[in-house]
Amino acid sequence: MQDRIKEIIQSSISVKAAVLADDNLLKNIQAATDLIVFTFRNKGKVLFCGNGGSAADAQHLAAEFSGRFYFDREPLDAEALHVNTSYLTAVANDYSYNEVYSRLVKAKGRKGDVLVALSTSGNSANIIKAMEAASAAGMRNIALTGETGGRMKMNADILLNIPSTDTPRIQESHITIGHIICELVEAKLFPR
Repeated sequence: MQDRIKEIIQSSISVKAAVLADDNLLKNIQAATDLIVFTFRNKGKVLFCGNGGSAADAQHLAAEFSGRFYFDREPLDAEALHVNTSYLTAVANDYSYNEVYSRLVKAKGRKGDVLVALSTSGNSANIIKAMEAASAAGMRNIALTGETGGRMKMNADILLNIPSTDTPRIQESHITIGHIICELVEAKLFPR
């Protein structure tokens, strides 16, 4: 069993090494950071959406902005769109699950805001509809996906596609990139 544990850890390291070696992806991480800094400086907000583990990552990253990352500071306007279960279940029941995020983007999103959309496949219908609604509202889309970017890449202003097709490894890299962005945004907005 220890051999398998080592293989899994090595697999995770290998994907992160591939991220580290991908100059285009590193430039896109910087571009995402700059866009989020610009958005917060201009009193905009950052909305997050994802399904399953990606929803957990979306909620985690929203909390890093609205709470704190490394140090005490003013809160930043960030929200994961799935945290109201009454809303989520009502819209899924009354309309469809494909509408749960796009309706909230229409309600909460404004020109100049950012939607951070997470999907390992890049093909989640409800995430794509949310990105379309964000574009229609004048928002910018940052997409965190797997290797191909899936259909989400068509709506992404900034694509952060992890060079892997293995869902757990993609999610591990999503949270790593999310933490990098949170750290850099916090440092730029609240220099010490």
